[in-house]
Amino acid sequence: MFYSHLFKFIPRKLLLVLVLISAGICEASAQQTDFQINLGDDSRIIYNLSKGSYTVICNGSELIKNAYLICKTDTIIDSRQAGKAAISVSDFKTALGKGKLYTVRFSGNKNLRQLFYVFPGRKYFITRLELTGTAAAGYMAPLVADNLKLKETGDNRALFVPFDNDMWTRFNAAPLEQADFNSSEVTAIYNADNNRGLVIGSLEQDVWKSGIALKGNSSTGLSSINVFAGLSDSVVTHDRIPHGKVLPVKGKVYSPQVLIGYFDDWRTGLETYARSVRDIHPRSIFDWKLPTPMGWNSWGVLKEKVTYEQAIQVVDFFADSLKNYRTVDNTLFIDLDSFWDNMTPGGIGGDITKLKAFVEHCKLKGLKPGIYWAPFTDWGKTDSRIDGDSSGYTYGQLWTTQNGRMLDIDGGRALDPTHPATRHRISYTINLMKALGFEMIKIDFLGHAAQEADKFYDPAVTTGMQAYKRGMEYLDSVLGRQMLVYAAISPTLATARYAHMRRVACDAWSSIDHTEYTLNSTGYGWWQSHLYDYIDADHVVFGQEEDGVNRARFASALVTGTVITGDDFSSAGKWRTTARHLLQNKNLLQVTKDGKSFRPLKANTGNRGVELFVKTVGKDVYIACFNYSDKTKTVKLPVTIFQARFKGWKWEELFSGKQSAGTGGMVVNIPSRDAAIYLFRDCFENPVSARR
Repeated sequence: MFYSHLFKFIPRKLLLVLVLISAGICEASAQQTDFQINLGDDSRIIYNLSKGSYTVICNGSELIKNAYLICKTDTIIDSRQAGKAAISVSDFKTALGKGKLYTVRFSGNKNLRQLFYVFPGRKYFITRLELTGTAAAGYMAPLVADNLKLKETGDNRALFVPFDNDMWTRFNAAPLEQADFNSSEVTAIYNADNNRGLVIGSLEQDVWKSGIALKGNSSTGLSSINVFAGLSDSVVTHDRIPHGKVLPVKGKVYSPQVLIGYFDDWRTGLETYARSVRDIHPRSIFDWKLPTPMGWNSWGVLKEKVTYEQAIQVVDFFADSLKNYRTVDNTLFIDLDSFWDNMTPGGIGGDITKLKAFVEHCKLKGLKPGIYWAPFTDWGKTDSRIDGDSSGYTYGQLWTTQNGRMLDIDGGRALDPTHPATRHRISYTINLMKALGFEMIKIDFLGHAAQEADKFYDPAVTTGMQAYKRGMEYLDSVLGRQMLVYAAISPTLATARYAHMRRVACDAWSSIDHTEYTLNSTGYGWWQSHLYDYIDADHVVFGQEEDGVNRARFASALVTGTVITGDDFSSAGKWRTTARHLLQNKNLLQVTKDGKSFRPLKANTGNRGVELFVKTVGKDVYIACFNYSDKTKTVKLPVTIFQARFKGWKWEELFSGKQSAGTGGMVVNIPSRDAAIYLFRDCFENPVSARR
């Protein structure tokens, strides 16, 4: 009674605000021009309610100015023409934590909303778009701006991230003023001298392919930035038709959640991004509880000529001559790549006597057999009956088309992941492999399942990423919990929830150029080891290369996180001697115990391989140095690389065993076409294992 009497003396407008606050929701005032969203540390978003645009301020400096949103259905919706904005505030809780949700609505378009998720104590926010109604959307961009400027001076860079690891694609840390590309899913805009920078990335890949379009400008840094869902590019994503339109689900279409944050260290920002992607997606594949994998793969040298006799001899070589090349639980994967069907007349449904004998021989020797398959690719490209399918379907009915043309990539024809015969084929083949006792599978050419299509068998699926999700979830359901699942050629981000391990770059063999190519992907994509359980440097081949080149190739695997070797160990040659020397060095193998990649120490090499890497484990620091050139390189390692709590160093170079100690900076000479890994022991007063 008392409270109801008191309300009579409160002005109506103030009473409305009090009611909204009591409900946990506070609406921006109708007279208000700017609405401020605090991010902490003198950082904030200022939303101009009249103009439908927002400015992002980080550490007191204006970073992104007058950003707006674009959404395309049958019409184009632009927040600057959507009427006056109003913002409400509420609480939220997600897998990433608790915080405040700011919802932007527009008076001129009641169907459109922009959402901002802000977490207390974190230097980043998440935004997404929501569209209600019956219209399908083919493009949603929550951040479009004509100006982005780092306050840092010096060597500013913008990072291009490929959609997948196919066709020898490369990352590119381009000088900021020269940037002109669509980075796939994520980018970093950073200063290579002090490592401060901005990280922007899509957290979801179940529905959309997303891009960050950057255009450099010599005077302002970036003349334009566009963060959008709906990426389709004949080079980046291999699509030759527009991105599919997303149909409403329960009356709504959402863009992906996009993380935007300015970090004191862009490398920490990308690792935070990778862990966030992993955290919000429940894993489809089972959790891997065993130690960091190691092994051998037949595509390194034997390739399409692999035979049963050679495979058995390789097993025997590892069992008899490389007894110390083992995982922590004393095993090793021996993986038969493509053309294992040389051993099986009639394919896996034919005479499998030799394949079965290979599996049994591996296990007799204490090793784990692995096999290979491309579940969404037709190599025969003839309209024949489907393997394992009794329904009468033929391959021609499964082929994905774009503009009516069959979709051939890398010589293989893409199959519709939503077609029941594709599923029958997967079930038939995988169950036979499981019955034979294989404990690892390398799955390849997965990007064929992620292509846009004229149509899919399932009419509810309208985009390549929706089809990819359907296909990969079904594949995992058939695989069960028996095998280590290793993805080869595959989408960079979208594959993480479906596989334990992923190749960081495709088809690298023995030369120093292959090492450089690999370490372009590791150097700028190391953060994937926080997304997958492991990433690897592809099959490490020694061959007849000089010793320095072999050290560099082996070091590229150690820096990436796992070792899969690939020489023809069924025959004698220098590669056997090299393997006995390098693959049994316990100090070197110890580097991969945690399975995590090294960080780039200096990330300013454009589309070339990174040369300096660092990883911190407890009180110890590893520094890896690579020289891809034909001349000796002098490398200066200042004390500042060890950051705080440095108390002097004593180091050992792991290939040579050479040791030294000191308190100042270090200067080393790396011979041409060679590498070195330095272990600095007990460098810190306190452990700092979280920093890599």
